[in-house]
Amino acid sequence: MRPTELPSAPAWHAAASPARSDVPAPVRGLRSLVTPATLTGSLTELAWVGAHALLYPLGTRTEQLRLDGRYRPGSQPAAVRALFADDPLAAHIPVVLVHGLVDNRSIFTVMRRALRRRGFAQVCTWNYSPLQRDVESAAEALGRHIERICRETGHERVHVVGHSLGGLVARYLVQRLGGDRRVESLVTLGTPHAGTRWAALLPTPLVRQLRPGSPMIRELAEPAPACRTWITAIYSDFDQMVVPSSAGRCDHPDLQARNVLVRGVGHMSLPIHRAVVDEVAATLAGRRDRADGPSSAAA
Repeated sequence: MRPTELPSAPAWHAAASPARSDVPAPVRGLRSLVTPATLTGSLTELAWVGAHALLYPLGTRTEQLRLDGRYRPGSQPAAVRALFADDPLAAHIPVVLVHGLVDNRSIFTVMRRALRRRGFAQVCTWNYSPLQRDVESAAEALGRHIERICRETGHERVHVVGHSLGGLVARYLVQRLGGDRRVESLVTLGTPHAGTRWAALLPTPLVRQLRPGSPMIRELAEPAPACRTWITAIYSDFDQMVVPSSAGRCDHPDLQARNVLVRGVGHMSLPIHRAVVDEVAATLAGRRDRADGPSSAAA
């Protein structure tokens, strides 16, 4: 992958500048936060967190997979399967949405509906326990769920979209447990691919794995020459949970990864942001050139 220079980020993500200025550093840092983009992002984040708190109880029950017979490929050859989706922006295989830590499928209320409106016929979510002991066991459970979806829909492969920890669970599955056999493409939203500094504040076994340089993070940095899953990492310069924001990039020499930067979008707002949803839809529909390597795009 070709390296890409990261755009500017809010003060708490940026490195200290050696340049001298007559304006005190705290004032400069405050000014960098009080901009139209960051104010809009903050208000959107607060509004969605409040709405999500109301929706959270509705997402505690595991979603039942609802099959659409018109899109079931059956035993037909792969070349014919594409005919089941006549919309040019429709995905031809199921999409699995995976939530983050201490959350549930309600975080995808907006994205799930939006993807269906864009022509994705089979979009389903997966809930996992907040008491999950580690990323590996969660990845194993996700793998079993995907096998069930493939068995019930007749498709051989799926797309996966993971928010926050959900993206890391899915990446572990495809990179370390052979899940690339089933996962065509993986899109991560605000996922701490390189860990996050906030993980040092909560000493639970699972959260310790999210610390930069943890054994699990180092394991994901090991060679993975045979991984066949296409990965797109969407990250934000305004993500309050992934610190530094560059940790949201998936930079691995063996992975077919593409990085997309959005500006002024909070961590919880990523799954509802219009530009993010559009990018996810275009990626899953094959509208993005996978050979381009890393890229960045402002929302």
